[in-house]
Amino acid sequence: MARNLDMTALRSFVAVADSGGVTKAAGFLHLTQSAVSMQLKRLEESLDTKLLDRSSRQISLTAAGEQLLGYARRMLELNDEVFGRLTNDAFEGEIVLGVPHDIVYPAIPDVLKRFNAQYPRVKVQLLSSYTRKLRELFGQGRCDIIVTTEDHCDAGGETLIELPLVWIGAPGGSAWKSRPLRLAYEQNCIFRVGVQEALDKAGIPWEMAVESENSRTIEASVSADLAVTTVLEGVAAPYLEEIPHGCTLPDLTSKQVNIYVSDLAMGQAAQDLVGFIRDGYCCLRGVTTTFPVERRLRKSSSAALA
Repeated sequence: MARNLDMTALRSFVAVADSGGVTKAAGFLHLTQSAVSMQLKRLEESLDTKLLDRSSRQISLTAAGEQLLGYARRMLELNDEVFGRLTNDAFEGEIVLGVPHDIVYPAIPDVLKRFNAQYPRVKVQLLSSYTRKLRELFGQGRCDIIVTTEDHCDAGGETLIELPLVWIGAPGGSAWKSRPLRLAYEQNCIFRVGVQEALDKAGIPWEMAVESENSRTIEASVSADLAVTTVLEGVAAPYLEEIPHGCTLPDLTSKQVNIYVSDLAMGQAAQDLVGFIRDGYCCLRGVTTTFPVERRLRKSSSAALA
């Protein structure tokens, strides 16, 4: 059966070890000498071993006491940290975080989970919109931190990672073979113009088959194989996948994932949130939504025969 150590007794033990006597320790702890002595006795009884050598005028630690002292210091430090995090008003409040909806997954859920574990009394209000709107809100002071997808990083920002755009379609779909190529984009998506220009340059006819203000509409249409779209590599929804087009569609440019932090959001909680965001997006490096090699070859062969 598990047994627990008395944290109050451990604190008295450490105080006696540091001060060299019960009297000084009692004064430091604002307790009576008899209260401290009783706590030390209970601690020794719970461990069934002598922790203090009382044979001389000045109390010293036994070998077992010396061994316990290191553990006791670490346990008290962790205990105090927990109380500090969960009860300190300095770690209360709200942080408004803006992230484009197409790059919320897979990084942001883990970021929020990590942050909540460390700052349970700080509320993170997540705003999901397109980059231009988030920049506007940030400029108005309505967002503390924003993550953006851009061609370059403006002053005051930091580039977290640069990722290529990739073609995305329904698993096993064929919409990417149709001509004109059927495209699905949100009305304010910053990717669409560059993609259209790349198709024009490659001589591939296209049409806007699906246009919406809602990302769910775009994802539903693409997953139904009604059209194709583009996303940054590594952030596609699990029910979509990268198209194995075998160079029949043009290669696309890369985009930077940038972060901007308000000068008014530089507390420890905000700094730690930025660190979690940085870690989350840097982990996307090397993550792809491509098919396994065997599946790519099989689908490419099928496409060539079609």
